[in-house]
Order: sequence, then structure tokens, then C-alpha cells
Amino acid sequence: MNNLLKSTRLILQMIKFEHTIFALPFALISVVLASRSSSHGLHASSIGYVLLAMVGARSAAMSFNRLCDADIDASNPRTAGRHIPAGLLTKLQVAFFLLASVTLFEFSAYSLNRLCFALSPVALVFLLGYSYTKRFTWLCHLVLGFAIGIAPIGAWMAIRGDLHPVPLLLGLSVMLWIGGFDIIYALQDYDHDIQNGVFSLPVRLGKPLSLHVSRLMHALAICILVGVGVAASLHYIYFLGVLVAAALIVYEQSLVKPDDLRRVDLAFFTLNGWVSVSLFGFVLLDTLIKR
Repeated sequence: MNNLLKSTRLILQMIKFEHTIFALPFALISVVLASRSSSHGLHASSIGYVLLAMVGARSAAMSFNRLCDADIDASNPRTAGRHIPAGLLTKLQVAFFLLASVTLFEFSAYSLNRLCFALSPVALVFLLGYSYTKRFTWLCHLVLGFAIGIAPIGAWMAIRGDLHPVPLLLGLSVMLWIGGFDIIYALQDYDHDIQNGVFSLPVRLGKPLSLHVSRLMHALAICILVGVGVAASLHYIYFLGVLVAAALIVYEQSLVKPDDLRRVDLAFFTLNGWVSVSLFGFVLLDTLIKR
């Protein structure tokens, strides 16, 4: 039992389980917006299965990434201490966790509705396939963003069983937001990636220009969030939330310079968590007050 608990703790550390907070609030935003016009109403079981699907999807993506990138991680001083290269977990242990995560995701999709279950393999292709993209394209950041941007689209389908411009816009915004800060994160591995043939935007364009692209993507993400509010007929409280998110993103960008990456962790982990959580809070408040 002690070994099982230790392995579980190490696996949760490996996949950085707490970082589920990045995408989960956007899925919940979609749930809230979809439930306003759903003829079926909002049931606790639906929210529960959406949460389980999110946990399963992200856990599968992260564990698959750690398996695929074990050799790359071992060659990179920044990542050599990760669990597989450091020998804290075996590839077999991670593979079993990957299988359990995929099973949880598929079970949750099946429990939601037929459309979610039918499209779940497509989502997995992007969630797992992202791990290979850094081997052949500098567009890997957008692929990651697209994979995570599926979350609000899937959450909408879970409640409504259809598609609509609102979740598509929300997913596009998430894609640009995630892709933009993944470019920032990749700056840390610039030298390693050049030496080892790993593809990234910083390798392709250099650090200064890559940061400009990241800022442009984040600016577009904010503009699209405004479009979400218009398309969903939201009110001033939501747009105040977009303003707060924009301020956090501007501050995030100000922390990182091409020759100064000391505060990347603050920009990447802390502030991005606040962006998603705060926006969800404003959407929920907007919806509750205006009912």
C-alpha cells in the first residue's frame, strides 16, 4: 500500500496535476454558458463527468508526453530531474497510468452523450499527438493550444449536444492564449533545442521576435474573448473580467525579456492560473446577477 501511495504521489507530481487549473475554468465557463439555453437543464452528473473527462484528458496527455520525451528530457539539464529520466518512475508505471487516464476520459465521454463519445478519439489524437510535433514543426505551440482549446468545445457539447459559435470562439481564444505562453516557456530551452534538433518558434525566429509573436497571439486571444461576450450576450461584468484577464496577461508578458528568463515560472504558472480562474469567476457572477 505504501508503495502504491508513493507511486501515485510521484505520478501526480510528474504530470503537475495542479496545473489542470489552466484549462478547467474555461471548460466550466462553457458549461455555464451552455446551460443558460439548454432545454435539458444543468445536472450535477453532467458537471461531474465534464470534470472527470478534463482530468482524464490532461493526465493522459501529460503522461504520454513524459513517455515520448523521456530521452529529450534526459539530455536537457533543465528537465533531466524529471521522474522518468531520474529513475523515480519506470516507463511501465507511467504507461499503466496513461491507460487508466484514457479509460477515464472515454468513460466520461460515453457517460455524457453520443456526440462526445464519437468525437473523443479525435480529441485524443491531438492531446497525445502534440508530443511528437516538436520533432518536425515549429507550429507545435499552436497544436498544444488547439489540443487544450478543445476543452470548452467539448464541455459545450456535453451540456447541449451540439456546436455553436460561442464555444468555438472560446476554444480559439484558449488556443492562442496557451500557444502564446508555451512560446514563452520554450525560451528556456533555446540552446538545448538548437543543439538537439528540437523544433520551436524561438529556434525558428529567435527569442526577441518569438516574444513579439507571443504578445500578438495574446492580444488576439483577448479580442476574441470580447467576441465571446458579444456572441453570448453577456453583460458588463463579463467584460470587466476580460479587462482583468488582459491586465494579468500584459503583466505576464512584462516579466519576460529575451535575455532575462528568471521569472518565467511566475509568468507561466501563477499568472496563467489567475487568468483562467478570475475569468470564470466573472462569467459566473455575470450569469447569476443577470438571471
